[in-house]
Amino acid sequence: MKKTLTIAGSDTCGGAGIQADLKTFSAHGTYGMSVITAVTVQNTMGVFGCQDIDPEIIAGQIDAIFTDITDVDAVKVGMVSKTETINVIADKLSQYSPCNIVIDPVMISKSGFDLLKPEAKDALINRLIPLATVLTPNLPEAEVITGMKIDNIESMERAAREIHSMGAKNVFVKGGHLSDDATDILFDGSRMIILDGKRINTINTHGTGCTISSAIAANLANGLNVEEAVREAKKYITTAIEHSFAIGKGVGPTNHFYTLYKKAGMNAE
Repeated sequence: MKKTLTIAGSDTCGGAGIQADLKTFSAHGTYGMSVITAVTVQNTMGVFGCQDIDPEIIAGQIDAIFTDITDVDAVKVGMVSKTETINVIADKLSQYSPCNIVIDPVMISKSGFDLLKPEAKDALINRLIPLATVLTPNLPEAEVITGMKIDNIESMERAAREIHSMGAKNVFVKGGHLSDDATDILFDGSRMIILDGKRINTINTHGTGCTISSAIAANLANGLNVEEAVREAKKYITTAIEHSFAIGKGVGPTNHFYTLYKKAGMNAE
């Protein structure tokens, strides 16, 4: 069994963050491990508070994994809210050099809470982006990183090229915020791959960014190349959204185990 590590924040209601990552890792048949960067006060209605973990504890968690479990097959990096957190993660990933690093540049929650402090943007760009095997920004995140307005396929392509020039080996710009179909872009430095996708009529999309980035990481760990990993992750998140849960009073979570539950003959929704 391949081993996958998430370095991210915790979500109280289990739909995003490390909880979503670990569910996704398990759904893809990998052994999931976690390094917690922050504890959030969060439910389907929004994010209401955040306690960052001390950088020394983050470093210790990473050391605990890599000094014992030396064959980590993929790492996903999610919520990293401050400069000190980013620097210690970048230092440790550079030290241990895992072969597949997927970075989801989580910046703002759906409810508008700053999950990345504005002053930490430069550290994200200068320290983490160059380490990314795949970077997975949505449109608002790509706008913050590039400083450009992104509202169509052409501007997504320009943003992908700009972010690739910052050092990411592959850039996966997610088009869920487009006004029409959910079309994504994957750029590997030479090929611009258009990934068409249908828009699903549901509000229950809590944790979609965390989930698809973790699915990409798990697919890479399982031996898929980058394009295959992204395509399969897109199929996975589409199914998870199609069968999402109307849990809580706000934006419900996706269904990470729908396919497995269905195969087991269980009620999958």
